[in-house]
Amino acid sequence: MTTESGVRYHEHFVTNSGGIKLFTCTWLPASNKIKALVFLCHGYGVECSVFMKGAAMRLAQAGFAVFGLDYVGHGKSDGLRCYIERFSDIVDDCASYFKMVREQAEYKDKARFLLGESMGGAVALLIHRRQPNDWNGAVLVSPMVKIAEELKSSSIMISILSKFSTFFPTWKIVPIRDIIETGFKDPLKRQEMRSNPYTYQEKPRLRTGLEMLNASLDLEERLSEVTVPFMVLHGEADVVTDIEISKSLHDAANSFDKTLKTYPGMWHSLLFGETEDNIDLVMSDVVLWLNKRSPSTDSSGSSSPTLFTQSHLSLINQHPKKVEIYSL
Repeated sequence: MTTESGVRYHEHFVTNSGGIKLFTCTWLPASNKIKALVFLCHGYGVECSVFMKGAAMRLAQAGFAVFGLDYVGHGKSDGLRCYIERFSDIVDDCASYFKMVREQAEYKDKARFLLGESMGGAVALLIHRRQPNDWNGAVLVSPMVKIAEELKSSSIMISILSKFSTFFPTWKIVPIRDIIETGFKDPLKRQEMRSNPYTYQEKPRLRTGLEMLNASLDLEERLSEVTVPFMVLHGEADVVTDIEISKSLHDAANSFDKTLKTYPGMWHSLLFGETEDNIDLVMSDVVLWLNKRSPSTDSSGSSSPTLFTQSHLSLINQHPKKVEIYSL
């Protein structure tokens, strides 16, 4: 355990149901007064301990306990680099580990939130689908929840690729934009990403690309099943995930409490790839949203029970379906 800027940080490994060793990391407020729990779902090709450190530190400094897990093949976890054999495996691992944390005595009565960025937004929504009554809310940053019409492959092409993936699943042949170049606005952040040894910078593997596509198509068809309170944030200059898709999620979801926040001129990576001033602005919006939906913390550092907090009950009573849409 190390302490930095009023935050206690800890790393350890867990083993998933398939016997693969997975890296986990935790950021805790040094004061031990925890408002709520935030569970990170990182994007494709990145990880938690470096890429999401800045966001996690800000959240911990604001009083939240933050937990991250590197997916199989990502970051410091074992497995073939960035190979996703089944998208459901990622959801399984996250759901299992997050539940294990939530059931610990010191955390079981805390409110709990998911924070997913890009592909992690899809992971967060699929965790919610599997555990619909277990979460107080979700923060979705530039989420991968639907494929833009102009980017969709034909059903014939998908069928051909599916057959090839049966025999050559790990081939690195899926064409894709350079996400670092197109998703990270600040040149210094792009350089930092390229120098991070845990950042995957090669073409996606065939099975990986298909699993991501199928996960997106599945979510697209079932957006109305989203009922968790959520905030979706999107840069208006994002060319990696389409802002119109976030608008579709916001419009179609049946959540009683949903917020859409857009940022003119910002790109895809809102939590890392922007200037520090822009990141501070985004994180202040995230913290404000979480604070409003977290139970009050008493002097001993414990909070009231998790689901249907007073803030949620107030929202339900005052607004059968609370909807916010705003931009800078």
